[in-house]
Amino acid sequence: MHQRLLIIGSGFSGQAVARAAGEAGMAVVTTTRGPAGQGRPAFTEADQGPLAFAEAGAALPGFTHLLMTAPPGEAGDPFLAVHGAALPGGLVWAGYLSTTGVYGDRGGAWVDEATPPAPGKPRSVRRLAAEEAWRAAASGRFALDLFRVAGIYGSGRSAFDDLRAGHARRTHKPGHAFGRIHVEDIAQAVLAAIARPPLTARVLHLSDDEPAESAVVVEHAASLLGVAPPPLVEYAAAEPGMSEMARSFWSENRRVSCTATKAALGIAWRHPSYREGLAAILKAGG
Repeated sequence: MHQRLLIIGSGFSGQAVARAAGEAGMAVVTTTRGPAGQGRPAFTEADQGPLAFAEAGAALPGFTHLLMTAPPGEAGDPFLAVHGAALPGGLVWAGYLSTTGVYGDRGGAWVDEATPPAPGKPRSVRRLAAEEAWRAAASGRFALDLFRVAGIYGSGRSAFDDLRAGHARRTHKPGHAFGRIHVEDIAQAVLAAIARPPLTARVLHLSDDEPAESAVVVEHAASLLGVAPPPLVEYAAAEPGMSEMARSFWSENRRVSCTATKAALGIAWRHPSYREGLAAILKAGG
């Protein structure tokens, strides 16, 4: 069967998956909220550019695989809300990009793929609700992978960009580690999951092997650029000037294990820590 992949959303992760899938020989189409065919170059010769989101349901019978990258809103998952009645269409597999935020604050403890979620923020509660909605939609009809994703970075979205723009901050909060995942490893994992579909809904973790303190990553990025790192500021001093979104990220602390995910997919991360990831971005000119 020729694989045709529909990606709902053409943002940073969606485009990375589309490029990798196109290179692997899949026919790929992404969606856009704007007019069809506008917004980015085609990823394959057969891909004429994005499909208008409003047309995704009608187009679904022409696709074997679907990846949902758009976040839920107050009304829930946008695809299911608008096009849920069109499922399963021609689907044999669907993937949903969720967040490791569904685990809430664990005080720095490790979570794995079997850890029960305990979201503490409204956006994470919405993500978990979207996961459950996709479970219900997929049940007995097509394979489903729920990807719980850590902080995403890559060329054009890394500590290098903040340093060059003069926006980088080196905030010190001892013991507070963030998980990260290079966007190329997101693409790698999605294609591996498509090649090894689950029998039932499967939880997969997309987070590198070395959760690290933010200040450490910024300092390393500065050393690679050959520039002085920004001054170290204690979290208590920095917190009053933070946005509500920034405070919410800093309020939760967990370490995410991906051992079961890598075993299930038969992969190793191309960028197992921020060091390899930043080095690759710099080598590529990012």
